[in-house]
Amino acid sequence: MIDLKQLASPILLQGDAHTAYRDPAVFFHDGRFYLYFTLVETEPDGRVFLYLAMTTTTDLLTFTPVRKLSVRDQALNFSSPGNIIRFGGRFCLCCQTYCRPNGEKYGTADSRIFLMRSDDLMNWDAPELLRVKGDEVPREEMGRMIDPYLLEDKDEPGKFWCFYKQAGVSLSWSRDLVHWNYHGRTESGENVCAAVVNGEYWLWHSPQNGIGLLKSTDLTHWHDTGTLITLGQKEWPWAQGRLTAGAVIDLRNEPAVGRALLFFHGTGPEDESVVFDQYACIGIAWSDDLIHWEYPR
Repeated sequence: MIDLKQLASPILLQGDAHTAYRDPAVFFHDGRFYLYFTLVETEPDGRVFLYLAMTTTTDLLTFTPVRKLSVRDQALNFSSPGNIIRFGGRFCLCCQTYCRPNGEKYGTADSRIFLMRSDDLMNWDAPELLRVKGDEVPREEMGRMIDPYLLEDKDEPGKFWCFYKQAGVSLSWSRDLVHWNYHGRTESGENVCAAVVNGEYWLWHSPQNGIGLLKSTDLTHWHDTGTLITLGQKEWPWAQGRLTAGAVIDLRNEPAVGRALLFFHGTGPEDESVVFDQYACIGIAWSDDLIHWEYPR
């Protein structure tokens, strides 16, 4: 069983002046963690490129070399993996483009969300545009959308929901991951992560700082629990600017782990108005109940 107490620090991947690790997504398969994330690189001439990237680990202590999964192209900047699901016998990973073709700080209105498919979690097919507004809506009229997350309906097996950042969080559903039906939206922060817990939907999201939690029984009416997860932020200079992008993976019933894990990224000591493309680190915490979180001290 993995001994989380062996972790000397909550930092799993540490950024620096030229590199940032953001937006973690994790899948546990055959005793191995597959960690996907946004890799941000500032090149010697100051230009910034975002990549969808990954690493793997069996013990959360040692990691395989970081591997880029997307092209070097500021007009695309594939990034922000949401999560991985199984569909049609294959692995499916959702992600975004974060278009900054002229060096913009934030992704432009052309940013969209995508799906990639794989047989082995390592080699991925070309990204497919997620037409979450419906087949009849042209790509250029879909509006800016980022931070996708996929979840199977708790009452209808084979029906999948896509959460994405647009007007808060928007939701669409599909039975084949190709043809989508728009459902609605609710107030929320970014980088959402969803799960079915005790018969209801839990939605972790990122407000200005920290990780909040919404709950719903029907994906239409949402209740803000007032939760704000900040872990050890006050004592962590590397996360004092912002702690965000929480990704929860419930492995309490997995004998090798026995905990729910929370992956996140932190920037600091300045906030993201100063430190956005540098110094971001991916960190970890764990829980027995999805409410109270522990972390290495």
